[in-house]
Amino acid sequence: MPSPFVRHNGKPTTREQVQAPLPIHSSFMIPACLRGLCTCFDVDDDKANNHEQEPTMAADDDQTASTIIAHRTVELSTGVRLHVAEAGAAAAAGAPAVLLLHGFPELWYTWRHQMRALAAAGYRAVAPDLRGYGGSDAPPARGDDDDDDPAAQYTALHVVGDLVALLDALGESQVFVAAHDWGALVAWSLCLFRPDRVRALVALSVAYTPRSAARKPVDGLRALFGDDYYICRIQEPGEIEAEFARLGTELVLKKFFSYRSPGALFFPKSGWGSPDDEVPLPSWVTEEDLKYYTSMFEKTGFTGGLNYYRALNKTWELTSPWTLAKINVPVKFIIGDLDLTYHNPGIQDFIHKGGFKKFVPLLDDDIIVMKDVGHFINEEKPNEVSEHIINFIKKFG
Repeated sequence: MPSPFVRHNGKPTTREQVQAPLPIHSSFMIPACLRGLCTCFDVDDDKANNHEQEPTMAADDDQTASTIIAHRTVELSTGVRLHVAEAGAAAAAGAPAVLLLHGFPELWYTWRHQMRALAAAGYRAVAPDLRGYGGSDAPPARGDDDDDDPAAQYTALHVVGDLVALLDALGESQVFVAAHDWGALVAWSLCLFRPDRVRALVALSVAYTPRSAARKPVDGLRALFGDDYYICRIQEPGEIEAEFARLGTELVLKKFFSYRSPGALFFPKSGWGSPDDEVPLPSWVTEEDLKYYTSMFEKTGFTGGLNYYRALNKTWELTSPWTLAKINVPVKFIIGDLDLTYHNPGIQDFIHKGGFKKFVPLLDDDIIVMKDVGHFINEEKPNEVSEHIINFIKKFG
């Protein structure tokens, strides 16, 4: 999840003056592919632009070629390799592309439902694992005086750099973007830094709030919520990883996915519960879904995703030129009324009483607030979210 201030504002591997609410972002969160979901293949570095496939799993009979999800690794000019899932056989014919960005603790997989829907509607759906996640590289510290902190490799500038390089590698000069949680924060930064690459954005859960020169985001969160607030607890490298290890990957994911309280999230120093806690899965998460997420996070650990939180203050330092900057691309915003991000101090007034529109002048006036829906909106209400995305982006050709 992201932070609870509205922005006025991995495990290392070698493959790896505005009265707005403070930036509370709620990026929560965030083996083999599942049968019937996708066809997996790798692309060698010298084949990446040729889209050569090496199928390793057959799709179910009721799936068409255009809606099968395929996989490859793309080596970027940033030096990072990203695992990318794609759907939409019409891509070769120049179908409009939709870039789908996940949050924490998520992966490309959070967009599986929307990928099929977009492909069936004639779009090219592209969902990467962001740096630090899943099958993508998790860059470690560079080892020099300026970058001896691994989190320094996870600022908004680094992650947006990956996305621009990915679009170049895919031959896409401009794309539609749909993004959730931390992915939405990244998407806002993409729109801020490179609006020329974004045709339109559908943002889920996390509204854009301008950078404030007043104070660093983590410092503000600590003053508002205290040291046990989850983003504050994440700041010390290794501390929350140890807590997650004590609980076990599967239970940690269950706790995140089942969280539906509109209150702030805390990780008490006394512990985030017991390894023996019984946490039922929400209806929209199957055992198969949980197994996939668990297998991937057990393989990579959570550090890559947690480093995004640890880079919040560094991003704030680097983005001073964009203080109070506006987003100048068309935007649709969707949120659940039980999403903790919708209950951050001051956020509802900001969204509905003109603050949001002031800084996102091309924001669609029909802001969607889904009733009885929590944070993981695109998984909890996949058909509705897919319909909203397609109905919005088709306005732009």
